[in-house]
Amino acid sequence: MFRVQTLNEISAVGLVRFDRVRFLVGPDVSDPDAIMLRSFKMHDMVLPDTLKAVGRAGAGVNNIPVAALSARGIPVFNAPGANANAVKELVVAGLLIAARNLRGAWEFAERLEGTDAEISKAVEAGKKAYAGFELPGRTLGVVGLGAIGRMVANIGLLLGMKVVGFDPELTVEGAWQLSAEVRKAGSIEELLKQVDFVSFHVPLIDATRHMINATRLQLMKPTATILNFARDGIVDDGAVVAALDAGRLHAYLCDFPSNRLKGHPKVLALPHLGASTKEAEDNCAIMVADELSDFLERGNVRNSVNFPEVVVPREGACRLLVANANVPNMVGQISTAVAQAGLNIHNLVNKSHGDLAYTLVDLDSMLPDTVYEQIASIAGVMSVRRITA
Repeated sequence: MFRVQTLNEISAVGLVRFDRVRFLVGPDVSDPDAIMLRSFKMHDMVLPDTLKAVGRAGAGVNNIPVAALSARGIPVFNAPGANANAVKELVVAGLLIAARNLRGAWEFAERLEGTDAEISKAVEAGKKAYAGFELPGRTLGVVGLGAIGRMVANIGLLLGMKVVGFDPELTVEGAWQLSAEVRKAGSIEELLKQVDFVSFHVPLIDATRHMINATRLQLMKPTATILNFARDGIVDDGAVVAALDAGRLHAYLCDFPSNRLKGHPKVLALPHLGASTKEAEDNCAIMVADELSDFLERGNVRNSVNFPEVVVPREGACRLLVANANVPNMVGQISTAVAQAGLNIHNLVNKSHGDLAYTLVDLDSMLPDTVYEQIASIAGVMSVRRITA
């Protein structure tokens, strides 16, 4: 029986995807084969020796020690696109709030006092201060054209906006899902010079930290709005506040409140609502539960941030799974050990992801312990597992 420990409350719709005969799942599970989590910070956690996989019921993995897990040959799974619609809808709300000055208008209306007649008179006198503008014809910039960014770009077009995108890592498959009307920028600087709104949909890594900073803010229109519903740290809050105070930026909307942002009249900071819908939580849990089940039961890898994609129907009496350093002659050493034991390889797949490689071998007969241990002792092998049931 496989043991799955949950470190956060996970949608029950996802948890029922685990076969109750083959899986024990819950927060109190010890010696887990897999860990499933949402926002729990694993960086200071002692990783169990039994651990074979980690699944994040969401897209970002900043709360997971991916490098340490990779060094042990442990895949980290996530749920790209499962929460995309929820974030897209929040971005649309942000566009409308900024364009129609809804925050200020709402606060103005809440402060009104007097009789209904007096309030009505004050409304007519004060509403001009909150006049906004419409979205059609405005330019929306989208930085990061993954599952969420593509949905934001496409709905921008449906709202009548001009859309320009920037993503140097855009895949061919991703491009197929993006409207041909989305113009491509050659750099983030090129994009920022054009936009009335810019929305960020990138992970927080060294290359994206403070992607919006004082220098790049100088390139933007003073009437522009920044939306960050991706990750805290992508935008330099101090630089943005300075630009807002100087009248060089219209508004900033984000999902990451702080003392610096709180109470600023041109800032709307929400309490990390991007993926906080029942539908998104259900979708993420379902996707990650299926990924963990497929890996533990069959060794297949789908949607891993540190392992290559390997999905192969099982053929043979025994399946051998090896995570190893991506260096020459690893496959040769593995296949030699198998051949010297007189075993026939029915199928072999080897793929790499950066410095890590994953080798899947289907054998026509069982793998003896001695050969298993020999393969495990090969220099550069990080983890070995065999599936026989």
